[in-house]
Amino acid sequence: MDKSKREFCKKYFFQQAVNIAAGFQAGVQAAKEKEDFDAFFDSYESSYSLTLAYPDEILLNTARKLGVETKGREKIEIVKELLKKKGGYDYR
Repeated sequence: MDKSKREFCKKYFFQQAVNIAAGFQAGVQAAKEKEDFDAFFDSYESSYSLTLAYPDEILLNTARKLGVETKGREKIEIVKELLKKKGGYDYR
């Protein structure tokens, strides 16, 4: 009996199990980050530093320069899109 094939299978299946566990953990982390991001924009109070404390003129000019539609939208929506687009957050 060739034991090298058996060892190969053991190592292969073990490595696949490790990869699956790592992928699951990465998915859980990504879901948590998305949930935290969305919770930040639940209200103007929770996103105060970006929505209420930030000057409107600068915000709107920045949004227009980056191609974010501003007409007929609430400030919180504009800020959320800006952060998704240029804030460095990987919104999956």
